[in-house]
Amino acid sequence: MATSFLSLISLFSSLLLIPSILASSPSQNHQYVVDQVHSSINVSRRNLGYLSCGTGNPIDDCWRCDPNWEKHRQRLADCAIGFGKNAVGGRDGKIYVVTNSGNDDPVNPKPGTLRYGVIQDEPLWIIFARDMVIRLKEELIMNSFKTIDGRGANVHIAGGPCITIQYVTNVIIHGIHIHDCKQGGNAMVRSSPQHYGWRTISDGDGVSIFGGSHIWVDHCSLSKCVDGLIDAIMGSTAITISNNYMTQHDKVMLLGHSDSYVQDKNMQVTIAFNHFGEGLVQRMPRCRHGYFHVVNNDYTHWEMYAIGGSANPTINSQGNRFLASDIKFSKEVTKHEIAPESEWKNWNWRTDGDLMLNGAFFVQSGAGASSNYAKASSLSAKSSSLISSLVSDAGALSCRKGFRC
Repeated sequence: MATSFLSLISLFSSLLLIPSILASSPSQNHQYVVDQVHSSINVSRRNLGYLSCGTGNPIDDCWRCDPNWEKHRQRLADCAIGFGKNAVGGRDGKIYVVTNSGNDDPVNPKPGTLRYGVIQDEPLWIIFARDMVIRLKEELIMNSFKTIDGRGANVHIAGGPCITIQYVTNVIIHGIHIHDCKQGGNAMVRSSPQHYGWRTISDGDGVSIFGGSHIWVDHCSLSKCVDGLIDAIMGSTAITISNNYMTQHDKVMLLGHSDSYVQDKNMQVTIAFNHFGEGLVQRMPRCRHGYFHVVNNDYTHWEMYAIGGSANPTINSQGNRFLASDIKFSKEVTKHEIAPESEWKNWNWRTDGDLMLNGAFFVQSGAGASSNYAKASSLSAKSSSLISSLVSDAGALSCRKGFRC
């Protein structure tokens, strides 16, 4: 008890030192200040037992401190936040183990394959027996109430068509490397034990959400797909995209089918704790019609723009860190698409507590009052000064059984 009390005093002392750090540091060297604050707080956290593995990231702090996570896998479903927080995936079902990474049969998948698991009607929590690279012959069409959980193995879905979440609900994708996704189609593909049908040419997305709801994509590493890394269209809603690491891609994330598809006006998507990394060009995300909470993400360079949209979306950008590249004409975070200023000036886009670095700037529009952003608010934003610790482990994690992940 005495040790905990002294540790608490140490933590509070560190917090009290923050003003002096700010005062004594060069005002122009913002990252130096951030690093010093993190250092002061983290030293005290290490001395304080119950905070020893805490990062401040509410998703990770919910489950990663448990050394027996492998025995409690399905508890992950209770750690979701944001608009997709009610996505239970396969929490209430059996564990299904993928043992066969090859022999992908899109129409008659064999037991032990990933495809066999995801098409079943019953809830399933899908895990992997070992490290594997899965090259699909056609889109992996998910059924409802499924979790794909890559923790404890190094799992890649790559080199072929990838994941499609179409007109289903309650899907969790966690801990997978998804990259080099190709187009598929002009083929028969099974979507349930009772049904298979003809598929036209797919877009080549990493994760395609088409009329889906209650979807959570967390701690995945995504890159180099033909179309989008994660796209959500055709009335999809109740989605959280969190803790992902995205790199080496042009059109990163499309949210909303088209300007004329007004059914997307009820779309709600949370984008939180992601790292938008090197080699990205645009659409982080590109939004249409709905309500989008972009909160506590780290943007390290973009070639064209970071956040864009058309058709009057509401965009609530809070507590992000935007580091612009050295390209002179790529400093603006935002892009109001396909509309004259007389029109887009009424769209509700705001920046609140974002950190702008290397000349980055955000062009706000519409009303500034917080009441206008109620439908685009899904969690409390943390200070942008904490971004380094919040997103430091974005992407697929290397988890070992018997150890904290």
